[in-house]
Amino acid sequence: MIRIARVTADVLDVGAHLAAVRSSRTGAVALFIGQVRDHDPEVDGRVVGLDYTAHPDAETMLRGILVRLAEAADGDTLEIAVSHRIGNLDVGDDALVVAVASAHRAEAFAACREIVERIKTDLPVWKRQWQHDGASAWVGL
Repeated sequence: MIRIARVTADVLDVGAHLAAVRSSRTGAVALFIGQVRDHDPEVDGRVVGLDYTAHPDAETMLRGILVRLAEAADGDTLEIAVSHRIGNLDVGDDALVVAVASAHRAEAFAACREIVERIKTDLPVWKRQWQHDGASAWVGL
């Protein structure tokens, strides 16, 4: 069941995501937190922040990604909570939180990883990376 599917400018609450997926039917929770790091091996320079921009339908598209994944889970009970942050983020800020609960750890880990991969490839969210020298570049386009 999809508990949270948000694209938001609000600070992400990891505890709320964990609480949303906890259930007496599940025995494992996998958690992924994507944070803004202070470097990028693809550029020469220190990263000081990111600006995330999303398509207006990104939240609806996120829910669709999660629904398709839950439906393909072969009857395994999945509890899913996902939020992607948009706007201006500083180094250390959380940009993505994915929490998945399942009856067993293998399914929870696999679903969590699949969600992260699908978000990276299918969700229309773009990031502009700012470096310490004031230069910026769109990443992943």
